[in-house]
Amino acid sequence: MNLLELEETKRMRREEAAARLHALADALASNNEVEFERGDLRFRVHVPDDVDFKLEIEVGNDKREIKIELTW
Repeated sequence: MNLLELEETKRMRREEAAARLHALADALASNNEVEFERGDLRFRVHVPDDVDFKLEIEVGNDKREIKIELTW
């Protein structure tokens, strides 16, 4: 049973998406937790030193998709 699950889909400029990925990467590189804000709520997620990294790329006729998943 999940204690918390958040999902967000938002259309944005490529540069904004890159900035969000950079911020997440910087947090992962320098801390053992990452922080997320959704409205008035702030969440901290502990991230251990070793994680499972999954990269999935899908190319179709009319859609391309890159998925990045970290689990532990």
